[in-house]
Amino acid sequence: MSFLGSEGWGPPAVAAVAAILVAVAGGVATRTDAWYRRLRVPAWKPPDWAFGPVWTVIFLLTTIAAVTAWNGDPDPIARLLLVAAYAVNGVLNIAWSVLFFRFRRPDWALAEVAALWLSIAVLVLVTGRVSAAAGLMNLPYLAWVSVAACLNLRIVRLNAPFRGLA
Repeated sequence: MSFLGSEGWGPPAVAAVAAILVAVAGGVATRTDAWYRRLRVPAWKPPDWAFGPVWTVIFLLTTIAAVTAWNGDPDPIARLLLVAAYAVNGVLNIAWSVLFFRFRRPDWALAEVAALWLSIAVLVLVTGRVSAAAGLMNLPYLAWVSVAACLNLRIVRLNAPFRGLA
């Protein structure tokens, strides 16, 4: 099945714009300011420069997976479920950055990352039911958020208690 399917550029364009909006919103929420630099982090934390390229690949793969699933199942209910799953995931993706970086609450972000992880598992299932390849394209996202959840837990343990912006 081709990336464009029979619907032309519409679905890829919409998916790309949505992915860019989520990425930009998450990026704007992410501040590596003095507060962040003072956090104690484990030695195995990936370097800050790695996050941009990793997220770029993840957003590219999830966008391709979404379009592949959209093109692979013309059923309106299946498409509504697909859009809802990606919308919920996008909100949760942004929310993690807001909680961690803007509210300075890694403890709240740790609770939220469980919901984000589950939403990615749903993406794997919703896209994988239409195309095994599309489901597999979401696995790097699941793996990265798994690492991020472990990192988030370690940061909470090394730095708690948190009091937000104060």
